[in-house]
Amino acid sequence: MDYLKIQGESIIKGEIAITGAKNAALPLLASTILASNNVVISNLPNVVDIKTLLKLLRMLGAKFDHKVNDITINTSELDKTEATYDIVKTMRASILVLGPLLARFGHCEVSLPGGCAIGQRPVDLHLKALEHMGAVIEIKSGYIKATAPDGLKGATIVFDKITVTGTENIVMAAALAHGNTTIINAAKEPEVVQLCEVLRDAGVEISGIGTNTLEVKGSGGKLLEFKPFSVIPDRIEAGTYLCAGAITNSVLKVTNVIPKHLEAMLVKFEDMGFKIEREENAVTILPATKIKPIHITTTEYPGFPTDMQAQFMAVCTIAEGVSIIDEKLFENRFMHVSELCRMGADISLNGTVATVVGTPNKLFGTDVMATDLRASSALVLAALVANGETKVHRIYHLDRGYDRLEEKLTNLGANILREKE
Repeated sequence: MDYLKIQGESIIKGEIAITGAKNAALPLLASTILASNNVVISNLPNVVDIKTLLKLLRMLGAKFDHKVNDITINTSELDKTEATYDIVKTMRASILVLGPLLARFGHCEVSLPGGCAIGQRPVDLHLKALEHMGAVIEIKSGYIKATAPDGLKGATIVFDKITVTGTENIVMAAALAHGNTTIINAAKEPEVVQLCEVLRDAGVEISGIGTNTLEVKGSGGKLLEFKPFSVIPDRIEAGTYLCAGAITNSVLKVTNVIPKHLEAMLVKFEDMGFKIEREENAVTILPATKIKPIHITTTEYPGFPTDMQAQFMAVCTIAEGVSIIDEKLFENRFMHVSELCRMGADISLNGTVATVVGTPNKLFGTDVMATDLRASSALVLAALVANGETKVHRIYHLDRGYDRLEEKLTNLGANILREKE
């Protein structure tokens, strides 16, 4: 098992190009199940979660030519409709094949999902929506067994709470359904928007893209003709590297980004005293005279993303004052707190609220353990400014969502090595 060894108090500066968004690429890959032609995708992130989903698609019968960040995928000869436990247990996003498989074949079996242990993310919203579309759902032996012998039917879906993967699953299911589907309280994340745009370009009539109400006119079972597309930049990767610039109080530029996707984060950086320079496809963070504390409440897009909560908490540990972070989306997403405290951070928890007492120049290196994907990056950020050496263990979480993180940080000036336990 790999771990990262990081020497603290490094000088970080420079420019870094952001790769494609994992959370956009996963539903886009799942959507190729709906395609009648070869689908050409560029700017695909080279991370473990992508490789896992490609392994699942291959098991279903897909063929592809994968060259690091580009892929041509053909699903015209899919001959299996079962997503097995050994794949789905490692990555929750595998549930995204449920909607397209059911829409295309009228039946499928998908294992109940696993992934990061950051809290309950039940799939009941997905299943309830599919039942409204005429599916018969049975949970048996840890599997979702779904059938729609007459095909899925258009319906009005009202999500009780905003769900990103739920919205994506139902949009894909609705694309091949018979009739029109209206999705109310849909997620508005950029990753959802791109999925809708790609399906629209493939011939599906979709209105309301980017709003909380989507209307999808199904093809009646006819497969789609996909056009080549490029995965949007990863706003969470961009935010993580901007946090590296913030926690080291240095000049750092991220390129190949869409600044409007980062706006909730950029405002918080400015609230902390950092200067932000926005360009068409780039953002630069400049040092603060004094790093001020902030108040963060996580929420759905366009609000502050839960996937950036841990990284900003790391920055807050070196602010001058008390920061408040309220995690509204996932109840177990504070597992990194105990590890940051091992490094000398002063953080207390009360339910969903974390109080961070900034202690500039007080973090110290030690052995810490990653508990989920974003917690991993928070520990790496803290290690950059800690006094001494930090070893971050269980970084297989990190590899799920970050492409060559240690290499990119090394290029910015960090002293970071990947080693074996």
